[in-house]
Amino acid sequence: MTPWNKMDRNTLLAFLLISVVLIFTPKYMDFVSPPSQVEEVVVLGNPTDSNDVVNNKTEGKGFSPTEEGEKKETKPNTLFTETVTKIENNLYQATVSSLNGGTFTSFIIKNYLKPDSLPVDLLSGLKNENLLFFIEDLDGNPINVNQSWKLETEYTPLTIEEEHTLEFSLVVLGEKITKKLTFLPDSYAIQVQIDCSKIRNQIFRDLEFGWYGGLAPTEDDVVGDQTYFQSYVYQGGELEKQKVKSGKSEEQTFNGPADWVAIRTKYFISALVPNEPNIVEKTLLSSDFQENETYNASFVVESGRESGFTLYLGPLEYDQIKTLSVNLDMVMDFGWSFIRPISKGVLYSLKEIHKIVPNYGIVLIIFSFLVKLIVYPLTKKSYQSTAAMQTIQPEVNALRDKYKNNPQKLNQATMQLYKEKGVNPLGGCLPMLLQMPLLLALFQVFRTTIELRAEPFVWWIRDLSAPDTIIHLPFTIPIYGNQISVLPVLMVVSMFIQQRMMAPGAQQPQQKTMQYFMTGFFFLMFNSFPSGLNLYYTLFNILTILQQKLVPSTAQTKPPTPR
Repeated sequence: MTPWNKMDRNTLLAFLLISVVLIFTPKYMDFVSPPSQVEEVVVLGNPTDSNDVVNNKTEGKGFSPTEEGEKKETKPNTLFTETVTKIENNLYQATVSSLNGGTFTSFIIKNYLKPDSLPVDLLSGLKNENLLFFIEDLDGNPINVNQSWKLETEYTPLTIEEEHTLEFSLVVLGEKITKKLTFLPDSYAIQVQIDCSKIRNQIFRDLEFGWYGGLAPTEDDVVGDQTYFQSYVYQGGELEKQKVKSGKSEEQTFNGPADWVAIRTKYFISALVPNEPNIVEKTLLSSDFQENETYNASFVVESGRESGFTLYLGPLEYDQIKTLSVNLDMVMDFGWSFIRPISKGVLYSLKEIHKIVPNYGIVLIIFSFLVKLIVYPLTKKSYQSTAAMQTIQPEVNALRDKYKNNPQKLNQATMQLYKEKGVNPLGGCLPMLLQMPLLLALFQVFRTTIELRAEPFVWWIRDLSAPDTIIHLPFTIPIYGNQISVLPVLMVVSMFIQQRMMAPGAQQPQQKTMQYFMTGFFFLMFNSFPSGLNLYYTLFNILTILQQKLVPSTAQTKPPTPR
């Protein structure tokens, strides 16, 4: 038996034992400590809203706190009534439960809508088990803090205009522990403080705190959205990722200080940043993809001191994320390291133009002109070199006929001809290669930038971040997909015209085959790409065609001077 198979058996056995404990422990605790009856849930925020008062059954599981000064061995459990508090600022509307000292039951982003025109709720359909921490007694037994805590704050306004703190408390082992959530009026960042210092001598030294349950899908294309689902940890200047496969579960441990952990979807993120990275002893990433793709990310820190964290819960907006100053923008898909500065420059340019032009479709048109203007010297040299090569092509063909049986002599004679005519055979390719980093950066930005999400252009183009679909097919074609879009057709037509202009006259059969193959391949691939990306490439091709109409003719009227 291989070590791998042995580990699998042990893991399976462990999960089986854990399942047994999870199944039978609640029954046992119900027997030794019957749950309280139905209690009222008090909702703070708008006191006139009767719908904010609901009934809920609070159950005690595992170890439960007792009243202050009492010993847990001799007194029954005292449970607090769950409170649900509405917190609203200029960017979001959150609902905070007193469970575990403050967890979120909903988190609605104001500035972004779902395809059904309803506001984006990052926790829609998920359990309110997201912002949890865990502690153990000195014997290693878990202490149940995952229950309703006492809300110390007397009243919370529905909309905050200044910094506001929700403080929760719970008596554990005869002492009070606290958890505070501090909200800001114009930021997605939320400060979290956990203080278990009063029981430092009665509990195990480690405290685990993190975000559990992942984030909800927000896009119409759920499969495309889940492509970006994954968790991250950033430590020592290195970014580690976890992406789980369907039907699998994974767990990873990273020892030592860490700068942050994060869980993301295509456009949104939940990130935890310790105020002091050195307090982190290890970082835990876990994931599961059985029915739904979910991710957990947590820190293990010393429990005998107050621990502070920053929670960023919101969109992947570069400007907002950069305010944290912890390199959280590393989770944004800007491409390889040498591409990232170019991608950031592209994003900055788009946003600056958008400050003047409200429609992002027109922004892309203006940007296409600007890019074409910037790369004009390179493309001009490329087309002139191509035209020069076409001018001497009859002489090259003559040499091929003359030395068809002597490849070495043919290469020598061809290179001598290039030297005499002052032609560089790579002159047409090199400028295009120099543009590749820019093209790759554009691809990365247009594919994942939230600024283009749900942004319409004209007519059938209603979302620049999604394909400009006009017909949905009842079946799926491999690679192509199940939709018919307009812009990919226009793009490949412009590409085909451009290729024919670059290689006029008779072509070798191999060249024609490759031309048709590349055109068909790009058509299949780009059909599922965002319409904003296809719009840019189509405009770029059209501008290139116009440029080719002018530049080669000039090059041909002035043949290169022999050296």
